[in-house]
Amino acid sequence: MSTSNKSGGGDKIAEGKVGDQLEYVTMTINGQWFGIPVLSVQDVLGPQKIAMIPLAPPEVAGSLNLRGRIVTAIDPRMRLGLPPRDENETVMSVVVEHLGELYSLLIDQVGEVLKLPSSRFEQNPASLDARWRDISTGLYRLDDRLLIVMDIERLLNFDKSIAA
Repeated sequence: MSTSNKSGGGDKIAEGKVGDQLEYVTMTINGQWFGIPVLSVQDVLGPQKIAMIPLAPPEVAGSLNLRGRIVTAIDPRMRLGLPPRDENETVMSVVVEHLGELYSLLIDQVGEVLKLPSSRFEQNPASLDARWRDISTGLYRLDDRLLIVMDIERLLNFDKSIAA
């Protein structure tokens, strides 16, 4: 899957909006279901060779080469305070663009693209862990699971995570 980012910015909830529905690429990280607005996703990749970057922040897993372009690989588990991935687990990447740079988010599994009614979107509850609330714009309570909508700008704001 490869999509191009044609969003003109603006309201976060409007990214990926089709009529009164919002479209999200779904993924799992440590068993939790997340969604990213479809217009934020540049590419989805299978396992990649990742080169280590000395003295990088803990969230930076390294870098990879995507068609001749260097992409910084980010491990969201570190930002979310989750246990490290078992080294035998398969890693997938969702490539997003932030401030003109490409970033690869290391995830466990990519799901389907969901179209959800904007009327079902909810603000983050106060009971949601502060680290998770910090990288999320809100959530959807679906029949059998909770979909946390990831805010790419907040996730990739390393200044705030280093200060914490």
